[in-house]
Formats: sequence, structure tokens, C-alpha cells
Amino acid sequence: MQAKKDPQQGRLSPYVSFSREAWRNLRNNTPLTLNSADLDQIKGINEKISISEVEDIYLALSRLLNIYYQSARDLYNSRKEFLGTRHEKIPFIIGIAGSVAVGKSTISRLLKTLISSWPEHPVVDLIPTDGFLYDNKNLEERGLMNKKGFPESYNIHSLIGFLYDLKSGSTGLKVPVYSHLKYDIVPDQFHIVDDPDIVILEGLNVLQTRTSKTGKAPGFFVSDFFDFSIYIDAQENDIKNWFLERFKVLMKTAFADSESFFHSYSYLTEDEAVKIAGGIWDEINAVNLRENIDPTKYHAHLILEKLQDHSIGSVRMRRI
Repeated sequence: MQAKKDPQQGRLSPYVSFSREAWRNLRNNTPLTLNSADLDQIKGINEKISISEVEDIYLALSRLLNIYYQSARDLYNSRKEFLGTRHEKIPFIIGIAGSVAVGKSTISRLLKTLISSWPEHPVVDLIPTDGFLYDNKNLEERGLMNKKGFPESYNIHSLIGFLYDLKSGSTGLKVPVYSHLKYDIVPDQFHIVDDPDIVILEGLNVLQTRTSKTGKAPGFFVSDFFDFSIYIDAQENDIKNWFLERFKVLMKTAFADSESFFHSYSYLTEDEAVKIAGGIWDEINAVNLRENIDPTKYHAHLILEKLQDHSIGSVRMRRI
């Protein structure tokens, strides 16, 4: 495929771009291993992903990930032979990044399901980076409660330490559990990561390669540990609309739970909900997207570009 010039920068792009049709053809003979009922269990709130979307986009992606996975295993085996030593099993790590409400969690769950059905039947663990947020008490002390999700709201050294141990072959690792209902870290509750073949790490800022405004540069960046990375992209106005629609659904569901941190929002009228959610987007999520998330997308191996109806319109794959 011919290299195209980047119209904004006037130079050759490091990405190969594919239309939906061209990308679909790369599926080859990759089998469809789930049905509509499986997909219903995977979908997030307001996600409109369909079986045809899986066939057109995610089966080719599953095939590509398998190629990278097999290559990584071959490299690890060759390195063991070169060193003449026995090495612990090293998990293959996939990073998935993108804005709030862009569909990261649904895509992560979908990929976990597809990858688990590979002929090798790898053990796949899915880890949201929410568990590495500072707890609310800590965020309040730091004056960061209104910046939850910004780079400085994460215990980045703890996250990098976890990834370092994971890539060193350690087992029985503990990841703190985050409750979206309580909007906080759950005390003394952990997700145990024990000898997976593949780990999917999903979060807002996992591709960031610069220091946050309030922190010091760590010795490593999160993305240093990725074997493959994906950025979920969309127009900001579309993401905002998805966020508003999701907020309205949550107002009648999760927020209605008396234990919810946002229970008071369940009493809002729809107009009030839209106004409040719009303010949250404009003052917090949009700022984080523009300043911290969107600038990292060109670090990804693959960019999935969503259209207004949530479908993937095009795919960009890094050539270098």
C-alpha cells in the first residue's frame, strides 16, 4: 500500500490507513467464535456493537494480535536459548487507551473473548487502570477530586511496579479493586493476577510518555511494557454526546442505587441531568481528553476510528 502524506504536517505518515472494507478483507479465515447472546453480555451502556461489526473489524484485529503474540513467544524462546537459562513465562500485554465514554471497556471485553477462543486457548486477564487511582481521601488531600482520571490522579509508580513485576514473570500479583458504584477504591479488596498468558490493560492515559504537571518522571512509562497498543478514537462532539446519553441511562439505573456515590443525581429531571453532565464533560473530561489523552494516540500500534453511530469507519496501523 502506498504511503500517504499527512495533510496537516506535510510529510509521510507513519501509519497505513485502511477503509472498513479493506480492513475486513484482512480477516482471512479467522472464525467467528461468539454469537449475539455473547455480544449482549459484553456490550457497555449505549454501545451498539453488532455481529457484523465483529466480523468486519475485530476478527481481523484478533488475527493481527495473534501474529504479534506468536512472534513475541518465539522471541522469548529464542532469548532463553541464547542466554542458556530457564525463564519464567512472560505475559503478552495489550494496552487499550481512549477517552471516557469512547467504548474502551466494551472493546476490551470483546477482545478478551475473541483471544480466549484462539486455538492456543490462552489465559487472558483484563485489568482496568481504575484500580491504580488514588483513593478519594488521598485525592481530596491532594486537591484532585475534580481531576479524577487525569494522569496525576493515578499512583503511577504502583502501576509501573505492577507491570514490572508482571513482565518479570511474578505471579499472584494484587491489583486494587475500584468500585464505580462507590466511586472509590474498595478497601482490602484485590484482583489477583496469577500467571496469565495475555493481559489487557485498559485506561485513559496508558499511552502517555511525558510527566504529569504535578509529578516527577518515573524510570519507565506504562507503554514501555506493552507488546501491542490500541487507541480508540472519535470526534470529540460524538464522544460528548455518548457521555451525555450514558449519564441519562445511569441516572435511571446505577445512580438509583442508594449506595451509589451519585445517588442524588437520580432525582434530576432529564434537562437538569443534561446540564450537569455537560458541565462535567466540558470542565473535566474534555480538558483531560485534549491535554492528556488525545495527544498520546500516535504512540499506539493501531488506531480504531469510530463514527457517530459507534461503528468503526477506518483503521490506522503503525508501519514503524
